[in-house]
Amino acid sequence: MFKVWNDSREAGMLDRFNQRGSSFAYIPEAPPARAVSVTMPVRLPSWDIRFGLPPIFEMNLPEGMLRERLRLTFAKATGTFDEFDLLGVVGRSQVGRIRYTGQREHLQEDVPFQSVDEILEHRRGGELFRYLMEKFAASSGISGVQPKILVRDEAAFSALNGSGQRFSESYRGATHIVKFWEQNQYPQLAANEYFCLEVARDCGLEVPPYRLSEDAQALVIDRFDLRSDGTYRGFEDFCVLNARRTDEKYRGSYETSILKRFTQFANSPHVVEDTERLFTLIALNCALRNGDAHLKNFGILYDDVQGEARLAPAYDLVTTSVYLPKDSMALTLNGTTRWPSLKELQRLGETRMGGSPARVGAILERIADAMSDVASAMRLYIKTHPEFQEVGVQMLTLWQAGIAGRRRGMAG
Repeated sequence: MFKVWNDSREAGMLDRFNQRGSSFAYIPEAPPARAVSVTMPVRLPSWDIRFGLPPIFEMNLPEGMLRERLRLTFAKATGTFDEFDLLGVVGRSQVGRIRYTGQREHLQEDVPFQSVDEILEHRRGGELFRYLMEKFAASSGISGVQPKILVRDEAAFSALNGSGQRFSESYRGATHIVKFWEQNQYPQLAANEYFCLEVARDCGLEVPPYRLSEDAQALVIDRFDLRSDGTYRGFEDFCVLNARRTDEKYRGSYETSILKRFTQFANSPHVVEDTERLFTLIALNCALRNGDAHLKNFGILYDDVQGEARLAPAYDLVTTSVYLPKDSMALTLNGTTRWPSLKELQRLGETRMGGSPARVGAILERIADAMSDVASAMRLYIKTHPEFQEVGVQMLTLWQAGIAGRRRGMAG
């Protein structure tokens, strides 16, 4: 049984339910603002799930290599290693405002120190990946198939809004996300994502501060859920908003599971602005040929679970078609996962975003302009980093196809 904490206060208890399910009950005195999710308001009856965990509790469970590493490390001690066991390992350090401890434990979120500059300069050589995995795996409550870890920078500076404000000495949580990749399987993926984030920023989308290591083996990203005072904002991905498990992240459509669902939970006077940003992000993923824009790669942020919810900054943007030549969209659009034409994107913007033909056209043109500008920077990067040439040239060709009819001459 786990004690669930919300904003550093006890919210309720999570326990196993029957053989494969789970049950969560709020403590009797929990106020409405203590709700663990916009989908799970405070109530007297428990929230019972017949299989697995409620989506909000499953949201940050590691996948892929990190999950397997934790299983190999802890399975002998637990006898089994299911979602409950995994939550027990990484539950004290998570993305967002929810934390987990044992039934009789107090919340303690200590994450080891690590210099971000050391990661960016790669001073440990080829051993850095192994060192970071060993040191931070158990402190990394963050989802994703590719390895991601949560680290606490030794300098402990806040980069939120460019403030440069130092956290207090009492702050013990993670300040950054570090993403590594298996180079034999996905070569140059860190640089790939770096340039995709550059496009997102240039076309006006909000992105968290990000930096590429000198050897392009890692991408360091500031946490966008972390306030400058060391507290956390609420974060929920669209698997949670659609009441779906992580293994259902490819189930749904951009029209209903993303755009329509966002308007149902936005609860903000900025819903028109954010819906436009969301449409822009969907169209950008199509232009970048990112076939991994699934339900978990979109999210909302809020300061108060009963207050305004805004679209989260763009994250996990990659030109996946470099590695999967026959890749298609992660979700359906107009009933299919094939890459949409400009006409189909124009119709999506007009019908689902509610934009005028001119406004939607301007958004698509802005995406094309941003991709063209970043393509120029990428060509310069290729000249000084020949190891990126093969991947970079393929990205340029795919980007040209993604904006066909709007811009010419990108793939030169």
